[in-house]
Amino acid sequence: MPARQESCCFTGHRPGKLPWRYDETDPRCLDLKRRIADAVEAAYDQGFRHFLCGMAQGCDLYFCECVLALRQRHPDVTVEAAIPCPSQADGWPRDQRERYDRLVAACDLETVVSAQYSPACMQRRDRYMVDHAALLIAAFDGTPGGTRYTVEYAMRRRIPIVDLDILPRSRMERKLAENRRV
Repeated sequence: MPARQESCCFTGHRPGKLPWRYDETDPRCLDLKRRIADAVEAAYDQGFRHFLCGMAQGCDLYFCECVLALRQRHPDVTVEAAIPCPSQADGWPRDQRERYDRLVAACDLETVVSAQYSPACMQRRDRYMVDHAALLIAAFDGTPGGTRYTVEYAMRRRIPIVDLDILPRSRMERKLAENRRV
């Protein structure tokens, strides 16, 4: 098992909460994927070599693809599929199930945290990832759900978080928000 101090995990929204839903050609999606890739590269530059991914549709799969691309350039990178239960992808659209199967097969490790589906298995997977990492990258818009649960859990565990807004605010909006906090 890779050391926690060199492990990074990820959380992010599923297509239903993303403004572009399943349209990954949308410029906003392409921008988020670029920012995820940049965050993964920055984590690598900081010494992170092991990346844990929850393998949910949407942002998790974007993250997994970015880390696998990083591994092409840096063979010392390892990727762990943290799977909540064996049936995770059973109800997904066919193309998403095929993508999931391809990505899981490409990972170096596969950890299934529950033998069968239960209402708690997703949160158990999220806690597993945070408990085994020293950094969380989050593509998060603040809404309630599994991503928020994971971010809040990481905050309670005092794990540093790289926050990637789903739709980044303009420079002026960020400046105004910063001034309101002072």
